[in-house]
Amino acid sequence: MEYKSEITAIWQVVERQYGRVDQSFNLPELREVLNSLNLDIPERTLRRRLLLWVGEGRLARTGKKRGTRYQVISPEPTQVLGFLQAIDPSRRNALLSLIRDRWTHASTAIEGNTLSLGDTHAILELGLTISGKPLREHQEVLGHARAIDLLYRMVTHPVSVQNVLDLHKAVQHEILVDTLAPLGAWKVEPNYTSSVTSSGEQVIIEYAAPDNVPSLMDAFVRAINRWDLSAIDPASAPACYARLHLAFVYIHPFADGNGRMARLVSNLPLLKAGLPPLLIDQDRRRKYIALLADYQSRLDPPNSESVKDLGLWPEDKLVVPFEMFCASCYQDTLQIIYPEKGQ
Repeated sequence: MEYKSEITAIWQVVERQYGRVDQSFNLPELREVLNSLNLDIPERTLRRRLLLWVGEGRLARTGKKRGTRYQVISPEPTQVLGFLQAIDPSRRNALLSLIRDRWTHASTAIEGNTLSLGDTHAILELGLTISGKPLREHQEVLGHARAIDLLYRMVTHPVSVQNVLDLHKAVQHEILVDTLAPLGAWKVEPNYTSSVTSSGEQVIIEYAAPDNVPSLMDAFVRAINRWDLSAIDPASAPACYARLHLAFVYIHPFADGNGRMARLVSNLPLLKAGLPPLLIDQDRRRKYIALLADYQSRLDPPNSESVKDLGLWPEDKLVVPFEMFCASCYQDTLQIIYPEKGQ
């Protein structure tokens, strides 16, 4: 007899192990994973479960007999994003494309990408190549759009560290492999940056040491999963986004792509609460970078012990200016998505 807890355990393993994009599995591979977790499930039971999940539309099946493979089917964004439910169904996909284009353009432009919004739309919607523009800039746009798709898939389940690593791999789409700047893995060398604060002071900012990153990012992921989604509304959403963004850049867990990643993962609680994402426009770049410098230059680099004592936000009062900035950005975002409401 199959027990409900046993069925749930099997499905959780399938989602966690094989729920990433373009990943499939066969029965022997699944049994090996289950055995490693001390879940001794008879082969007949597994076959029956897999067939039922295929019938329910939770898995896709390809091949026959020993060549049979399965793939987790993720729900469409139009089904899981709460803010779309108030939008006319015929307009939802077009709105998602608009958000994708603007989010991708703004976030990559903040990092120096020179492709215009029109160029970004042509690449993502029409599959065009922009003459005279570097391949790297095309790859950044494609990678960011792919990361948005992955982010939407995270809305329906708790976030894992592996989710964050997969997101980074998508953001760094087809970037050349560098052992000192690994894709989908934490940084292996210390990283620093120079910046200028709102008062015009030039500062050098030191981020978390590589050895401290795993425990710090464990704490960051726990913070996302423990956020009270019922308390997030359009008024409080910017504060939630701001705190997660500051925590992420405070750690700076990757060798590259930290800014784009921060602007992605900080939106997860908003999306989970059924709200639209918060977009930071490239025209606000200078103010945005200065506010980050204001915050980071006043803190020591985080480590496991300091976070244990003080948390991911050791100086709450320093968060307020960035929260106010994000609130202004969110008003602009809401006006794009709900122009008829005049927000």
